[in-house]
Amino acid sequence: MHRRSVLSAAGLALGVLALGAWGPARAAAPRLAVARLQYDGDDWYSNPSSLPNLIRAIRERTTLAVDAREARTTLLDDRLWDYPFLHLTGHGNIKFSETEVQRLRDYLLRGGFLHADDNYGLDENFRREIARVFPDRKLVDVPLDHPIYRIVYAFPEGVPKIHEHDGKPARGFGIFIGDRLAVFYSYESDLGNGWEDIGTYPDDPPEAHEAALRMGVNLFTYAVTSGPGR
Repeated sequence: MHRRSVLSAAGLALGVLALGAWGPARAAAPRLAVARLQYDGDDWYSNPSSLPNLIRAIRERTTLAVDAREARTTLLDDRLWDYPFLHLTGHGNIKFSETEVQRLRDYLLRGGFLHADDNYGLDENFRREIARVFPDRKLVDVPLDHPIYRIVYAFPEGVPKIHEHDGKPARGFGIFIGDRLAVFYSYESDLGNGWEDIGTYPDDPPEAHEAALRMGVNLFTYAVTSGPGR
């Protein structure tokens, strides 16, 4: 199989954002979609209304021609290479096979983007598995002046705190490949809860929902406009 670089997919997003020009879109590129990553372990499917709401926000607030429905893929699916943005969430166990570890590494090195969202209980497992993917790179705090916190909406204090877990502050961790942020890990933030339908979590006010959506728009916009050659 000819494995297309996922960065050719990201080129499709170089349209004009509602808040700024990004140049012409590439003509023949794979689909521009938000893909939920299915893995062996616990509830990869959690927060069922989260991605539909995020996708709606991207479509309404930017001119990125993102698919109206979330995609779902495994790391072994040939369609993986078509998706510039992977979303991973859950409450606990994640376990990648050796083949999946290599595929995720290849995907990220080729220009793909992974957003991992700590839905409480994910932390230990995600850190273990991402260390297998990149034993040569560390999860580090993403600097507050990084474009991901200002590419569409301004977050001068970093990733917003959406849902309370252990009283810890929200933090945005990342793995960089050169200057490009390839993995963004939202820890103690729970963006996925914030993306869900208002009222799903009564303790989360509407302004938290809005903050989560704005951060999600930033994540996707950065992911599809930041690859090699941008």
